[in-house]
Amino acid sequence: MPTPEAEEPMFIRVRDSHFRSIVKAVSWRVTGSIDTFVLSFILTGSVRVAGSIAGAEAITKMILYYLHERAWSVILWNQQEQVGGESSST
Repeated sequence: MPTPEAEEPMFIRVRDSHFRSIVKAVSWRVTGSIDTFVLSFILTGSVRVAGSIAGAEAITKMILYYLHERAWSVILWNQQEQVGGESSST
């Protein structure tokens, strides 16, 4: 039976790259913009108004999400490194 020190770590958490944060922001905004468009269409009955609202919020919220992710990636508050599937304080 191998000792815990001899086992290879199964998972080590690292910070997201800038590109990964951008891709996450875009995928989340597509989902959020579809939701905004549907709700705006239900409330206004206008595809044009709903599209304008969804388009504007997609741009602003994508930028805000990216900035929010990057800010949290440098805040070390209450982070734990995960090694071998278990959490341990650093």
